[in-house]
Amino acid sequence: MYLFRGFVVVTLATISFTACTALSGMQQRLTVCNYDRTWDAALDAVKDRPSRKIDKDDGLIATDWLEVPMPGRAYGIFRRDMADNSKDRSRVTLHVKRLNGTTQIGFIEERQSWVFRGGSRLFGWAPTDPSAETMHDLENRLDLKLQEHGCSLTSH
Repeated sequence: MYLFRGFVVVTLATISFTACTALSGMQQRLTVCNYDRTWDAALDAVKDRPSRKIDKDDGLIATDWLEVPMPGRAYGIFRRDMADNSKDRSRVTLHVKRLNGTTQIGFIEERQSWVFRGGSRLFGWAPTDPSAETMHDLENRLDLKLQEHGCSLTSH
């Protein structure tokens, strides 16, 4: 009985840690602005990316993959530069949510690298960490667009 309880505790701790880790890259903005103007600012912030899903009722903006060249990436034991294969791809998701008197925007980047895999498929996409540069750029664009739409930020 004690062994089973220990197993359950360890399992629950692992699940909760994993869930927190998965959401750790989410950044948020809280603004004193109506939902429609905040929504428009969020759309403007990612208008340079192809869109995959835009649902104003659910407050969801999801972009499609955007390939990003990554010059200088080397592969294999001989660290060969393979310029045609040095790329990442990025997509971002924004959640716009109504709160009491404010509107919240959460955003996160999903990123994958084109990597050497070996075998019959020499290269393929593999998950990697979000780019700090991309997140910072998105944060700045979002702040600028919110200000352009007459919204004021309440916290960073």
